[in-house]
Amino acid sequence: MLGIGAIITGAVATIAAAPVILGAVGFTSAGIAGGSIAASMMSSAAIANGGGVAAGSLVAVLQSAGAAGISVAVKIGLGAAGAFIGALF
Repeated sequence: MLGIGAIITGAVATIAAAPVILGAVGFTSAGIAGGSIAASMMSSAAIANGGGVAAGSLVAVLQSAGAAGISVAVKIGLGAAGAFIGALF
């Protein structure tokens, strides 16, 4: 039974932590926070792409998740990853 509890805990914790982590690194509903890790990522991406951030890039996807929330499909994937990590313990 302890294994099932670890799997469930891992899944729930991962899903709950994702929006908190996005906000903490600077991907917010109001946009990318100045001086944050997200701002640094955006700057690097823009420099690498000649001044713009490419649609579908990691920065664009993370900002979309920070602004609009995480989709159900991504939550399922995060839950599966968290469950796997929980199963390791």
